[in-house]
Amino acid sequence: MPPAQLWLSRFAKLVVAVTFALLFLGGMVTSLDAGMSVPDWPTTFGYNMWTFPFERWKGLVFWEHTHRVVASVLGVLVIFLAIGIQWLETRRWVRWLGWTALVLVSVQGIMGGLRVTENSIPLAIVHGVTAQIFFCLVILIAAALSPAWNRPLPNRDAASRIARLKSWAWVMVIFLLIQLVLGAVMRHLNAGLAMPFFPFDEEGNFMPRVHNMYVDIHFTHRVWAFVVTAAGFVLGIKGLRAGGGDSRILVPSVLTIALVLFQIYLGAQIIWTGRASVPTSLHVVNGALILGFSFILLVRSSYYASLEARSNQPQS
Repeated sequence: MPPAQLWLSRFAKLVVAVTFALLFLGGMVTSLDAGMSVPDWPTTFGYNMWTFPFERWKGLVFWEHTHRVVASVLGVLVIFLAIGIQWLETRRWVRWLGWTALVLVSVQGIMGGLRVTENSIPLAIVHGVTAQIFFCLVILIAAALSPAWNRPLPNRDAASRIARLKSWAWVMVIFLLIQLVLGAVMRHLNAGLAMPFFPFDEEGNFMPRVHNMYVDIHFTHRVWAFVVTAAGFVLGIKGLRAGGGDSRILVPSVLTIALVLFQIYLGAQIIWTGRASVPTSLHVVNGALILGFSFILLVRSSYYASLEARSNQPQS
């Protein structure tokens, strides 16, 4: 790989890291209910964002203002990433991904501002869901720009095994997106402690005894978590079997299983600690990581499935 493309690959990984940090900050803002601690936008208490006095970065304002600053930095990084991709990348679909990331991060910034000026819970939910979709997008860009992306597999059988992961990867990604929406609705409606026990209440009941909108949303999120866990285990195990010695399949497969288990632990910690901000925010970013690695498996398996389909076409 030429040096310029290698640096572009590293820069894409930096964008992924900053996006991950921003997801954590967003989780902290929501967990601490700090979203409206700065009531104006794009200014901060009338100041330009970059001239806001540092001595006033305190309490809830610290989290909200830091979230805004990092989001602005990410926007600038994505501009440079999109330009670099157009300059150095020849694959048309990767170039389209660069522009898509730029459009999405711009829309995300506008939604974040409107969430403040309109004080809208629906916008906050869409803002949170879009953030994780954007995270998947930059993960895909970083993977596509990686030197390992076009490394050949040892044989056609290996490609066929990986191609067969496609169906389960689709199932996992769809299940995760459903869970993502459920989680966002639950968080922004403050229903995280609607069932203040895990896994059973003091009488040994798994099902809630009282039903209302908040309890039912929480319970649906909790039950669907078991469905996602089962799908994650199936995808991870199938990936381990299909990947052979290919780290591009083995690493996301292992991490999918490990992170699903960690996600259950974090979910329990949220209940046991009374929705403490750190485990709650880690639960958000860990869910984003599960989605990201599952998405990598989907992209890789779809790639080999398309190659296999083309090779099986009759020659004219």
